Amino acid sequence: MAEFVIPPADVVCLPVRDHNGQFPVAEIYCVGRNYADHAIEMGHNPDREEPFFFMKPGYAVLSQGGSFKYPGLTRDLHHEVELVVALAGGGENIKVSDAPDLIYGFAVGIDLTRRDIQAEAKKLGRPWDAGKTFLHAAPCSEVMPNPALHTIEQASISLAVNGETRQSGNLNQMIWKVPEIIARLSECFPLQAGDLIFTGTPAGVGPVFAGDELQASIEGIGSLRVTVTA
Repeated sequence: MAEFVIPPADVVCLPVRDHNGQFPVAEIYCVGRNYADHAIEMGHNPDREEPFFFMKPGYAVLSQGGSFKYPGLTRDLHHEVELVVALAGGGENIKVSDAPDLIYGFAVGIDLTRRDIQAEAKKLGRPWDAGKTFLHAAPCSEVMPNPALHTIEQASISLAVNGETRQSGNLNQMIWKVPEIIARLSECFPLQAGDLIFTGTPAGVGPVFAGDELQASIEGIGSLRVTVTA
């Protein structure tokens, strides 16, 4: 067994529904502008351009929701509800037809974004990692294992803030479907078991404030409740 000169970091895990075991998180990938109506509200052309990706670190995971502290350096924190794909296998240059076999399950996630930081970085032509990467920037529900992909392709997806629906859409509105996302992502990065993929958000993203309660849900997958604290 290897000896470490400093203690290694704890493994980030998500619970699995009806299972005693945990899903160990490897990398967290996110797809940008994968719903046409969201692309429009963000001021972009919703044509089927090549998908683009960004990443979040393991410490961004807030397992099964709960509460998180409103992050620093922002006055414009936004919610984005997303279907999360949990991978049981990986590889490079994966075929679209082979991608479904690599899926372990699905979860409900919220991509939290410091929109003002992101917008300023975009304006200056700089990377906008700081807009997407901070502690608990990726709340995620338990993983629903092994649902057949075709059973969720027409599922509704929604997010409410303090009981008021902000986002309401359907997974069939995704520009790039789950197998296509996995295939394209594997051309960019070597995928592995444990990877999470946040697949994009429908229209209706908006600000949240300290004291707000967020309720996210995807039909047939589950729900996620998150509270923002000061």
